[in-house]
Amino acid sequence: MAATVSFQLNGRAVAPEADGDTPLLFLLRNQFGLKATRFGCGNEDCGACVVDIDGHARHACTTPLVALAGAQVTTAEGLPAHPIGAALLAAFAQEHAGQCGYCLSGILMAAFALLRANPAPNRASIVAALDGHLCRCGAHGGILRAVERAAASLAAATP
Repeated sequence: MAATVSFQLNGRAVAPEADGDTPLLFLLRNQFGLKATRFGCGNEDCGACVVDIDGHARHACTTPLVALAGAQVTTAEGLPAHPIGAALLAAFAQEHAGQCGYCLSGILMAAFALLRANPAPNRASIVAALDGHLCRCGAHGGILRAVERAAASLAAATP
């Protein structure tokens, strides 16, 4: 059954019309043309589809349209406009964190949600926040260092 649901997407108001159980992932890619969020497994097992919804890392592959009413959704495309997102992007580039990039937007979004909730995470907190993300490139060390670097950068910029 078709539904129109209003929410914020990367800081702008949207109101897509689609079947109420349409996954957010399909709306992002097909209706809004935002391609950073990826389909991996469709079962919340890989993390490739993670986005930030109201400050929490959520799987876009299983989040239905009807669950988004009034929500604030941020995707990897929205990161440059946010200080935490910009710090993460810079740190990931400096650390050369990631190789193929398929999983990277989901990892970035989980790190974004972590740093929003905990601006000074320890290594164990970072590992726990990223534990549900599969990366076959073996870039885990660089990814962890990048999140630590972003947190340090944000702390240094805060008076």
